[in-house]
Amino acid sequence: MPPTADLPDRLKDVEGPNVSTETETETSTEYGPRTPPPRSATDPRPDPFLALMARVTPFLLWQSARRKRREPRPVDRSLRLVVTEVRPEAEDVVSLRFAAAGGGPLPGWHPGAHLDLDLPSGRRRQYSLCGDPADPATYRIAVRRIADGDGGSREIHETLVPGAELRAHGPRNAFAYAPGGACLFIAGGIGVTPILPMVRAAAAAGVDWRLVYTGRSRATLPFLAEVDALDGGSGRVTVRTDDTDGVPTAELLLADAGPGTSVYFCGPPPLINAVRDAFPATGAHGLHFERFSAAPVVDGAPFELQLGANGPVLAVPADRSALSVLAEERPETGYSCRQGFCGTCRLPVLAGEVAHAGSAAARRTDANMLVCVSRAAAEGGRITLDV
Repeated sequence: MPPTADLPDRLKDVEGPNVSTETETETSTEYGPRTPPPRSATDPRPDPFLALMARVTPFLLWQSARRKRREPRPVDRSLRLVVTEVRPEAEDVVSLRFAAAGGGPLPGWHPGAHLDLDLPSGRRRQYSLCGDPADPATYRIAVRRIADGDGGSREIHETLVPGAELRAHGPRNAFAYAPGGACLFIAGGIGVTPILPMVRAAAAAGVDWRLVYTGRSRATLPFLAEVDALDGGSGRVTVRTDDTDGVPTAELLLADAGPGTSVYFCGPPPLINAVRDAFPATGAHGLHFERFSAAPVVDGAPFELQLGANGPVLAVPADRSALSVLAEERPETGYSCRQGFCGTCRLPVLAGEVAHAGSAAARRTDANMLVCVSRAAAEGGRITLDV
């Protein structure tokens, strides 16, 4: 290589001790292999490893950021609500109105939707929206006080007052109304809450509709004035009460369910079961229903539930759910729908084979169990939960 003194002046400025000449250590066809001179403590050239890391680190950081952008991030879709009104609607029934705690519009909803409410005690309970979907500022629910229930309804009746704040989730809809042909709506008591917005939507759409509203007495039926206003003397609404008309049969409730009619029904479990059994004989188009309590366990088998690898073992009888037994041992256990579609009661499984029931979306993976509806795969089997 020619000495530096023989180089043109324009190249002298870029040569010198601060210029890396690592490429000159490569094999040269003209001069043969070159060996770099020994390094000294004053050698300003960078350490090869550090130089490599300086080149690679930006790329690694870019890749990491790219992966994070692709990974789904948990989104808090909960709402902060404030109670704006508590109003008696019938015997042991109050309605509650909510607004957004920070002001502004609330998420929209469609008839049949519900809210999951986190009560001050930590309980999570589910209530149908029964207000006006066109009102973006207000949600309305109605709650019947059940004296011998699990405490959720009593807590609402006894502790929630205007100004109280709580967290909610939703709205969600597992009982959607689809406007179309003729509709028969059947409401049993507090079951009128999801039905009322459906009837309003049907009336607004000009659908041929009928409503049968039944309960123990007129004093126990909420929103009777609103139901009467919807009827407007048209004869589309039939109100039946046990104290004056006797307990209705499923066939009587389904009398207007002719071919092509869609039936929407919400009420107590015994009435739902009776309507389901009688429905096929009507030739109606479809039956849609929602329960306000857990479905009865049918053809169940006993099994065991262990709480943790070294925890207590609970016996689950053939006629009870794992949730009902678990909640007695652990009252803080979270649940909502008790029908296998909301996922609130989902718990991880450490051992045992589960006969899964309910929604796969609510379960998410086979390593989880919806304790409200799922059981052990074998009679007498044991499921160990990670709790």
